[in-house]
Amino acid sequence: MADLNQLKQKYQPVLDVLAKEDATIQAVDLQGDRLHIRATTVSEASKNRVWDAIKSVDPNFPDLAHEVTVAQGDQTYTVKAGDNLSKISKLFYGDANQYPKIAKANNLPDPDKIKVGQSLRIPAA
Repeated sequence: MADLNQLKQKYQPVLDVLAKEDATIQAVDLQGDRLHIRATTVSEASKNRVWDAIKSVDPNFPDLAHEVTVAQGDQTYTVKAGDNLSKISKLFYGDANQYPKIAKANNLPDPDKIKVGQSLRIPAA
């Protein structure tokens, strides 16, 4: 029988990427002898970074069952310390230069003036 803690330790870099990517984790448990991770990422670009993390841990990942999906439609994002629109744009769209979409959707006259705790609407890609 697989050990949940050992598998979680092995795949901790994947869980770290999910946290960094602001993914919503619905499950981290055992399914038979495999670690089961079910999560929803904020974008396709974010999902790809999770995939990269999985493959870097174990290219074949025979002991991992995963369901990583992308949230659909517009989303909201709460600004954190160190954020700027380019960084948020890269997170959601995989391209830092898409920040004008976010600025326009939030009627921001100056994209450089966002505040920690501010809630932003992120249009679907």
